[in-house]
Amino acid sequence: MKTPIWLAVLCLAASLPTEAQTFKPIELKDQELATLRGRYVMPGRIVSFGIAMTSTWQNANGEVIGATSTMQIQQSTIKPQFYVSMIDEKGNGSARSQGASTGTGTVTGGSGLNTTEGVTQVVRAAGDNNTAYNNVDINVSKASQGTATQQPQQTQQQGQALTAGSTLVGNNGAGSLSISSTGTGVQLNIVANNNQGSTVQRLAQGGLMQNTTLLGSSNQVRNLTSFNVVLRDNVPTAGSVSGNLDQLKGLRTIGF
Repeated sequence: MKTPIWLAVLCLAASLPTEAQTFKPIELKDQELATLRGRYVMPGRIVSFGIAMTSTWQNANGEVIGATSTMQIQQSTIKPQFYVSMIDEKGNGSARSQGASTGTGTVTGGSGLNTTEGVTQVVRAAGDNNTAYNNVDINVSKASQGTATQQPQQTQQQGQALTAGSTLVGNNGAGSLSISSTGTGVQLNIVANNNQGSTVQRLAQGGLMQNTTLLGSSNQVRNLTSFNVVLRDNVPTAGSVSGNLDQLKGLRTIGF
């Protein structure tokens, strides 16, 4: 057999997988993970985790309708649940310029907004003298040395419990409000009176939507969401990590 044939056989053999060539994963150090997009923290380090969502609509007469929906999870929390506090404020009785009339603006399109992922913030206006504000805050803090070594106290939730599959409603001179909790998450929806427009804020399936449409004039709209996390410094035991993981799984039932 000629030498070139032997060389071809050796090259073919070297390319075949062997036991000695089994892929071995490389463990990343904490310093390397810290530079990656989408950082993580072990559940055992979380002392508490909270969400606060507020949506309000103020018309030209100063009337305000809205709601704040909050959820606080601590080590003693058995079932994650949102609590809702309604916002109903009377007006000042004096309408600003053009604000008392029926909205005549027209906004078209936007069907693709229902398929977006991540954080989506939209303001579409077809009127004058309007103000719209969408904002998302993520606040991460460390517990003090004394607090981290103690069992956190359960925070008393304020407002009416929003159970899965339920809807809470309200209305006044500014418009009508609905807050719903379904298998896809939590949604706050406001439809303003006199065709002034509408706004929706939705937290579901890993995404956040803040969408306002203004058809009239002299309205003030706010959609605010805040995520608050408190971390401990000490390293958790294996048992506490397992317990926190089971606790966080409870969020799946309400769409997270």
